Amino acid sequence: MKPKGRTIINTGDGKGKTTAALGTVFRALGHGHRVCVIQFLKGQGRYGERIMAEQLDNLDWFICGKGFVFTKENIEDDRKVARKGFELAKEKVDSGQYDLIVLDEITYLPMYDFLEEKKIVELIQNKPENLSLILTGRGASPELMEVADTVSEIRVIKHAYEQGIKAQKGIEF
Repeated sequence: MKPKGRTIINTGDGKGKTTAALGTVFRALGHGHRVCVIQFLKGQGRYGERIMAEQLDNLDWFICGKGFVFTKENIEDDRKVARKGFELAKEKVDSGQYDLIVLDEITYLPMYDFLEEKKIVELIQNKPENLSLILTGRGASPELMEVADTVSEIRVIKHAYEQGIKAQKGIEF
């Protein structure tokens, strides 16, 4: 009998939310689990984790964003892409083919008014019992945290970027 799945949220302003989720992905793959990663907002860049994902069996990876949203210029396009990504997430959650699904940066969708938060809460509440979910992103709301089993807040103490040090391949991307 499969164990009951968990819902985990990695939130906060610090670096490492996605990195922590990907550590769990690596762990799940090591046990032969089927894993799906859906990235919201992040664009199509050649990040190290995506390059590695192409080489791994039992891992499906989807990019549902055009890059982080910093202006209101193309907000409707960003909203459409995010909503389409959420529909994909619902499809994958309901499919029964995965043991773990990561919804990377999903907490931003309600923050930018791309999606009603209650839809994310309902997704969590209605997921298959054996499926584990990891949600990442800043500003997870009390409602999201309430329906999760585990919530970790990652906070900034010191960040290289604040000292003028640029992002480094293999560390930040």
